[in-house]
Amino acid sequence: MSLVRLNIKGISYSQTQNGAYALILSEVDGDRKLPIVIGAFEAQSIAIALEKEIKPPRPLTHDLFKNFSDRFDIVVKQVIIHKLVDGVFYSSLICERDKIEEIIDARTSDAIALALRFQAPIFTYKNILDKAGIYLKVNKEDEQKADNILVDEVLAEEIETSAGQDNFKGKTLKELQKMLDQAVTNEDYETAARIRDEISKR
Repeated sequence: MSLVRLNIKGISYSQTQNGAYALILSEVDGDRKLPIVIGAFEAQSIAIALEKEIKPPRPLTHDLFKNFSDRFDIVVKQVIIHKLVDGVFYSSLICERDKIEEIIDARTSDAIALALRFQAPIFTYKNILDKAGIYLKVNKEDEQKADNILVDEVLAEEIETSAGQDNFKGKTLKELQKMLDQAVTNEDYETAARIRDEISKR
């Protein structure tokens, strides 16, 4: 499968959904964009890495990882977004130490926050871009507006999916436990927390 290189286009804050962010990646040799819903903490970490002038007084979690890696001569060579399952992107960090390569599983938002700090390239497979990439052909003036509309559409879809999963009342404990395991597997920790709260109530 062929790899497609991606650039970080930026982070967009939803105009309609409070506290919701999407990371916009764009293909280097094309016009498609890959929007990925991320949490507020990861959005802040990525934004800080993008803005070279902003230096937090104490290291953030991703800065700590970078400092730790530097101390032990570990380099993140590249990030690959390698899988898309039920709207969740899965990524790998390709690391190297003493000329030995290791592959480490990571959430996509964390992987990109680290790629920025290591100045590592970001790739995805062509089939993932074919499946989830969005083609927007707009002029430069309308680009930001188009990005905001795109983000709101992506987040609305995400919220709709979550709302469908929020009907926990009629579920048995066994069904809830199964749903909790599924949410954790899908890295949907917000839904997992709501299911856990429902289990605790009982």
